Amino acid sequence: MKIENTGIEDAVLDLKPLDHLTGKHAFIRAGQWDYERVTYDYKIGSKEKNITYYIRIQGYAIEGDVDSGDAVIKLLTPLLGKHYYPHGVEYGEGEEFPESMVERAKTLLSKVAEELEPYKK
Repeated sequence: MKIENTGIEDAVLDLKPLDHLTGKHAFIRAGQWDYERVTYDYKIGSKEKNITYYIRIQGYAIEGDVDSGDAVIKLLTPLLGKHYYPHGVEYGEGEEFPESMVERAKTLLSKVAEELEPYKK
């Protein structure tokens, strides 16, 4: 599910402050990148059997490349997904999410957006 109007979508900023600020809020990039794209995931456990939720922030390089650490990243609309073990994460509009999970995602993304603001280009 897309989480719109967070202040994150279409933001443009350098990779290093983006890595720092997303990491500060427990969004993990780990190995989820290539030379042109980045993906940051925030994992949320669930009482539902074999279900884990993820808030995902994605972006792509408009200058430089991610590998060298000098990229300028344009962020996309954040997503809320549901991981079904062992099948993978679903972000489709057909998925249903508890209202509390949606509100938690919006609150967290608002905090991230606020901290990204001074670094936007």
